[in-house]
Amino acid sequence: MTSRIMLPAMSRRALLGTSAAAAALGMPAILRAQAAPVKLGILQPITGALAQDGELGRFGATTAIEEINAAGGIKSLGGAKIEMVFADARSNPEAATQEVERLQSEGVAAIVGGFASPICLAASQAAARYNLAYVVDVGVTDAIITRGLTNTFRFAPGLAIVTKTAIDNLLALNDSNGKPARTVVLVHEDGLFGAGLAKLMQTELPKNGFEILETIPHPTPSRDMSNVALRIRALKPDLVIPSSYYGEFVLLARTMQQQRIRPKGIYSVLNGAASNFRFVKEFPEAANGVMDCNHWADPRKPATAELRKKADAAGLAWAYNIPLNYSCVKLVADALERAGSKDREKVIAALASSNFAGHIMPYGETRFVNGQNQGAQPVNLQVQGNDIKVIFPVAFADAKPRFPFKA
Repeated sequence: MTSRIMLPAMSRRALLGTSAAAAALGMPAILRAQAAPVKLGILQPITGALAQDGELGRFGATTAIEEINAAGGIKSLGGAKIEMVFADARSNPEAATQEVERLQSEGVAAIVGGFASPICLAASQAAARYNLAYVVDVGVTDAIITRGLTNTFRFAPGLAIVTKTAIDNLLALNDSNGKPARTVVLVHEDGLFGAGLAKLMQTELPKNGFEILETIPHPTPSRDMSNVALRIRALKPDLVIPSSYYGEFVLLARTMQQQRIRPKGIYSVLNGAASNFRFVKEFPEAANGVMDCNHWADPRKPATAELRKKADAAGLAWAYNIPLNYSCVKLVADALERAGSKDREKVIAALASSNFAGHIMPYGETRFVNGQNQGAQPVNLQVQGNDIKVIFPVAFADAKPRFPFKA
């Protein structure tokens, strides 16, 4: 017969004391408290006219957060994981402002996103009231970073930089092909982004030998581009330069293709469709040959290919919103790591002194001056066949431009 040895029962207080001592001596992590998560606000328009762009931006941000957390979180904060607090800007600045108020009340350490210029302008202003860091993903109007807001940081290039690059590259393209283009029609959405860009083009293109035959604004959303196309047909420009969001440019390009309106080139600037594989896939004939000066990921970086694979697996068309938001979240994570704190002043100071290079954009190190990343630059792209190719800058182009373009 086996005898049992009865041990004296331990009191609850003694047991708790033993567990605490064991944790202090390095017992498994399950006995130690997990670091509190860092809340990060992601603001994107996922309802309304800009919903497609918002969903792409959300995917890029989500993927970056997943990668950061899988790699151990913010190590200077004890491995704290990033917790996304998502906000729907609903494609208008008023809703964006309301969402910033909610994000503030939920205690986020920073906000990333916005996409459209009016949204970014309003949301960053609202965030400034709480000294809350706001990282702009796309919003190109330069008013975003000329108001002296110390909380606002734009990672991508703005209108002035993009317009200068677009005109420089257009001149190089036209000169190298015997100057076939002289006359231009500008087509633009009538908001901050499109109207601002058209104004810059109206000033700069004539200085460089181009004649602007007409400037045609249109609202967003638009349901019909027939009148715009008919006007282009009547004017017979060498170049059409459209600056519009996705839906409106698709309508214009399809209408021009159906009516056999064939200028020597469609040279877009910051176009919502010309740099989107959905357009290329769904309307290949209308898309073929279209050029664009826009944001784009660096095709030479292995991480770009990996992110694109994830987007493909999720059934999403590859466009610049994905790599920009992916990179912006990693920029904020780097700032949190260096700040070693969720304190808002420290996060803003860390962003202001950033030299972040772990992005997948065709930029150098991040360096903010008055809120604008000085290392940011756009690229020129062209739809060739069923692909979107980089044609400028030559340093990492993967195709030569086709101009004048023959359908």
